[in-house]
Amino acid sequence: MADTELVGYDELDTLAISLRLGTEASELHGSLCGYLAGGGLLGKVAVLSALQLDGEATHPSADDQALLDRLARQCETELADPELGFEPLLPADDRPLTERAEAMVDWCRGFLGGFGLAGTSAHAQLSDEAQEVLRDLGTIAASSFDFGNEDEDEDALIEVQEFVRIGAMLLHTECTAHGKSASGTLH
Repeated sequence: MADTELVGYDELDTLAISLRLGTEASELHGSLCGYLAGGGLLGKVAVLSALQLDGEATHPSADDQALLDRLARQCETELADPELGFEPLLPADDRPLTERAEAMVDWCRGFLGGFGLAGTSAHAQLSDEAQEVLRDLGTIAASSFDFGNEDEDEDALIEVQEFVRIGAMLLHTECTAHGKSASGTLH
């Protein structure tokens, strides 16, 4: 991805607001990552169509669509990165802890929705570990946080983020491996 600039949280959030998608950057990124991790393919399908998101106000302009396409390539590349460089798109570390924690919940909610939209038959063939990851992502997506000790809470959020990061890559690896082997046997 060296030839293109990475899509950032604030840039994606501005787009989601301007298109009135009813979602924030983390949930949108999570939805796209879940769709791709679940074996969903974009091909010539627009990102918002694949994720079944329609803006209330306007249709994406050419620049908006270019940003979404860039985001899709970024997600595809990062999820498949052999160096494990994938990261959920969340607010910067200097943002308030509560904002970052809520964004993590939104990301997981989006991921699960996108994963379901992928509709791949590989879901039934997931390992026990992958099924447990999905259950844990569901628990995170349904969470609300009580904050007490800021240092402990910060450490806990870092641990959750690392679990989510690795879990998303595990699901992507399993589902895309199943999809490739299945497509290789069809004639």
